[in-house]
Order: sequence, then C-alpha cells, then structure tokens
Amino acid sequence: MKAVASMDDVLAIEQQGLPADLPRSTYEMICRGAAIDPSAPALSFFATADDYRGAERWTYSELVHDITRTANMFTRLGVQHDSVIAYVLPNLPETHFVIWGGEAAGTVCAINPLLEAEALGELLNASGARVLVTLAPFAGTDLWQKVQTVLHKVPTLNDLVLVNLADRMPGEERLAIQMLQRVCSAVPPQIRIHDFSAAIAAESGATLNGPRRIAIDDISSCFCTGGTTGLPKIAMRRHGNEVSNAWNAGQFFGESIGPGKTIFCGLPLFHVNAAMVTGLLAFSRGAHVVLGTPQGYRGEGVVRRFWEIVEHYRINFFSGVPTLYGSLLDVPVDGHDISSLEYGLCGAAPMPVELIRTFGERTGIRILEGYGLTEGTCVSSANPPLGESRPGSIGLRLPGQAMKAVVVDEDGRYVRDCVDDEVGQLVISGPNVFIGYSSPEQDREIWLELGDGGRWLNTGDLGRCDADGYFWLTGRKKELIIRGGHNIDPAAIEEALHRHPAVQIAAAVGRPDMHAGELPVAYVQLKPGVTATEAELAGFLRGEISERAAVPKGIRLVDAMPLTGVGKIFKPALKRRETADALQSALVEAGVQDATVSIVEDGARGVSVHVELPDVEFKGLAGSTLGRFPFAFSVTVAATSQGNGESASAIGTPGGPQ
Repeated sequence: MKAVASMDDVLAIEQQGLPADLPRSTYEMICRGAAIDPSAPALSFFATADDYRGAERWTYSELVHDITRTANMFTRLGVQHDSVIAYVLPNLPETHFVIWGGEAAGTVCAINPLLEAEALGELLNASGARVLVTLAPFAGTDLWQKVQTVLHKVPTLNDLVLVNLADRMPGEERLAIQMLQRVCSAVPPQIRIHDFSAAIAAESGATLNGPRRIAIDDISSCFCTGGTTGLPKIAMRRHGNEVSNAWNAGQFFGESIGPGKTIFCGLPLFHVNAAMVTGLLAFSRGAHVVLGTPQGYRGEGVVRRFWEIVEHYRINFFSGVPTLYGSLLDVPVDGHDISSLEYGLCGAAPMPVELIRTFGERTGIRILEGYGLTEGTCVSSANPPLGESRPGSIGLRLPGQAMKAVVVDEDGRYVRDCVDDEVGQLVISGPNVFIGYSSPEQDREIWLELGDGGRWLNTGDLGRCDADGYFWLTGRKKELIIRGGHNIDPAAIEEALHRHPAVQIAAAVGRPDMHAGELPVAYVQLKPGVTATEAELAGFLRGEISERAAVPKGIRLVDAMPLTGVGKIFKPALKRRETADALQSALVEAGVQDATVSIVEDGARGVSVHVELPDVEFKGLAGSTLGRFPFAFSVTVAATSQGNGESASAIGTPGGPQ
C-alpha cells in the first residue's frame, strides 16, 4: 500500500471507509501485526550508546508472549478494566510490556519519570492509581528515591511492581536482593511488593487469562497533558481512539512503516509520540522498533553516535523534535551509510525552515513536519511521504479524522468555517478524539458546537488551511511554553512567584531559543514600597517549582505590567519583547553587530521578524542565523550603506510562499 501524496489520496482512503473488522483493542491490533511474520524482529534494546551493537531482541511471537504475561500478571493482582496501572519508567522493553499488557488488563497511566517527587505524588493521586510500576533502587538512578517519598500519600495504591535494572547486569544478583530488602522496609505495609521479572515468569504467555472481553469503547490509557509540569491534567482515551489513530496513520504513511522496516525510538515512552508512532503504529504493521537507551535521545552518546546506529540497524524512520534535528546538525555523517533513512518526522514545536533546508542538504533526509496532541491520541496531520513537503506547514490531515480552521466570536462560539488561507481556531473531530479529562471541570471550553451534530475539539491553536489542504500554524492561543518538545504550564511558574511576599503581579512566557525551541522567562511587578532582586526571586523559585525544566532562565523586573483594556496581563507584548531580544542576542553572538530587530504581528502568517542591517556584508550571516528560528523574516540594509543602490530584500519565508 502506497503512502499519501496529496489530499486526493486522503479523500480516496476515506471513500473506502474503516474496515469492518477493525481491531477492538490495542492488544488485538498488536497481535494482528505479529501475525504478519511471528519470527520477524519486533523490538531491540541497547542500554548504552557504546554498546549499540549488543542489543537484546524480541521476535513478534516473543513480544506478544511478554505482553500477554504482563497482562496476566496484572489480572492476578486483581486489576479490572477500570483499575489504573501507573508507570513511572524510562525507555525499557518492560515499559512496552507494561503499556500494552496494562491496556489489555486495565487502564494505564503514563507519568514522566523526570518529575520531582511532589509532582509524581500529585499525578498518582489524580489518576487513582491502584498499581504502580517503577524502577527498583539502582546505583546511578534517583527514581526510586523520589517515588518512595510519596507512596504513603497515595491511598488507592495496593501493589508496587519493580523493574530491576540489576537483572541486566551479570553478577549483580546479590545487589538486586539487597536493594529489594531495602525496599521492603521503606514501603507502607498495606502495599504489596512484586519483582517484575519474577512476577511475569510465573504467568502464561499463550493467551489472556480472566473473564474480560475488551470493548472498543473501554478506556485504555490516561496521559498527562496541559504541561508536563503544573496542575494535574489527565486525558482519558479509549481503545478505539488509539486503534483508529494507528490505523489512520498507517494508511497515511503506507508501506514506509511495515514489514522489513526499522524504526528508531528515542523519544520518551511517557509521551504519546513515542508510545503511538514508534510503538503501536509500528507494531500494528509488523515493523521493527529499536529502543535506544533508557534515556532515549538524552542518553549519553546517542546523538553523537546516531549515524553509526542508523547504519548498523538500517534505520528507515525516526521521530524527533526540532531541538534533536538541531543537535544532529552538529554531528558529521563522516561517511556512514545512512541511505536506508527515508524520512524523519518532526512535531511538538514549530520547525525552523532554515533548519529543515540545512538538514536536508547535509544528510539528504527529508523532514516531514506534523501536528498532533494528546487529546487527539497523537497524529492529526503531517506532510505527505510521497508528495510535496511544504516547509513551515504541518501538512495534510490524516484520513478518517476531520480538521479545519473556524471563526469564533468573542465568547468562543462558532461563527463559520474559514475560507482558504484565513486564520482561525484549529478544531479536530473523529474517532481519534479523546473522551475528556479525568476532572470534568477541566473540560470547559474544549468542545465546540459547529451545528453539524459532531463533536469538535478546540485545539487552542491558531492556523489556516491553504487551497491544497495543507495546514499552517500561525500561533498558539493557549499559553504553553514548549521546551525541547516538553510542555510547561506558565501557571506553575506564576503561582509559585505569587507566593513570594514581594510579588504583586507575575507572568511567564516562552523565550525563543535555537537549541531548546523555547525557554521559560518570568516578568514580575513588585508590590509598592517593597524591594526584591532578580537573584532573590530566582532562589525562591528553585525551592517552589517541582520540575527543574520549568524554573525560569531569566526573571525581568518591570515597573508596570502591560495590561489589556479590561485589566488582564497582555502577554503578547512580553512575548514580542523576548522574541526581539532573543533574536538580537543570536545575531550578536553570530557576529552581526548593530542590527535593528522589529517584531510584526501578521494576521495571516503569525509572528514575523524584520531586521535592518548596518552593512550589506552581514546579509548572509543574518539570514542563516534567523533561519534557525521558526519565524518568517525579512532583511534590509540601511540606506546609508547601500552605495551601489542595492534594494532591500526579503530572504526568509518559513510560512511558505509569501
């Protein structure tokens, strides 16, 4: 089956409709993928980049066997279809067994292992976790120490299942026993403790035990969203959501993900992209997934040796965020044979067009930008594998799900659909769209009535759709700060600052960064007659914010916060200030002195940048620097320096043809 090349292909797939025998569950979907060739490689894992050649490997029959054993272990622990199995794990083969075995037995809840203890406790409580799967104590990891401190605060927790990294270390059996003895004395007595490897070894992997028959409308998973930091916000999804999204994505990407293809997974498995695109999608189509180190792309040496890994495994596809591609630009291919790579998928944050162009020139690899959100299960749109990729665009919508830009009034009510290239609120609908959040009050304003009887999700993003069906993001109505592909809720920073006795008003925004995408910064207006320094406020925040990534990289004291006519903080003004300063600093660092940076709000294209240079000799350097940021830009040269009469020229168009 060929991949999509144009909107006509999307419509043709939709005319065929969903197959009548679509799998009822993610477990059934993986079993069908395994049936294509049970002896084919399904999953490989290497613990360190230096040992990438010495991977453990599971065939498809072995993968299904271990997923089934894991499901049966949960069932033996008393898990039912509505029981929540939380996992706080790095990228391990066991993580996949827990996700898909957990969905076959009950409902899994993914929690970021990088969170601090307080945030872990909040999410475990908010999810109502009955079972927790996490790492046993092990040298060099602090996950157990964080989890152990909050166990007594989770009254719903009955069972603790520990994955022991010592199992992979020859001669470490005695250490493993000692570590587990320490666990027994540190866990509340009402919580039963189980060793993962021993527990599943006692189970049959032939078939699922118990009376449960999974229905397509059963809840399969809960993923934390609305920021991996901040207040708990847990999105509930059905088996039907995940099955349909994997099936739709499979139709879109075609045979580029299927038998004989190898997929690299380096994104964290607590995130939907890794779990769905380099997990369920790949397994449902019989592809081979290579899981690279427990820390994924963050593992030491993974990026540095990435082209070696691609050559060794003959990788065909990988998924990443813009910061990953920026890091890979600094790694020479050095003669490694990477001809197997067909394309890389990029999402989570806007991709600078200069980065796309430069990456393609140096590696010959196409980057397909896409778009999705946890509430839509994962992927909603992508540039087509076989058709035209339009840099700056998030591509065509996937078949089987609707997506469009609409005009809403001041109260957020639907007015009409947008015409071609008109900016509006992006909304999606289809079997991939989630049920809602675990707390009903968080569902307010996320659903939009369009008068067609459908159920439309308001994404919170602004965008437009061109005449060929390609979507373009023009801004985020929601205020999330996206740092390296991870969401940071500004409220987590602002609420912490408001606890300081000197702070009257606080606002957090994202500062553009060519390496991280965005970095959080905070603006503070102090109470009259009170003094505090930026250093004092920064020190205070380090003790108040539980997630290190959310600690602001800068605090700006201002005499008066910009406000709207009704007295609300006007964050766009702060965002423009940070954008101009970030670009000015990047230009200076690149050697471009005395440039004037102006930020322009374009209703059709979003934020754009205009730079005036003191001398024509800086044009090329300025263009390459500005191209590392996801903004349309233009450059002119001051009239006094243009002795030859050279006119001003626009040199950057990340939003597509201008």
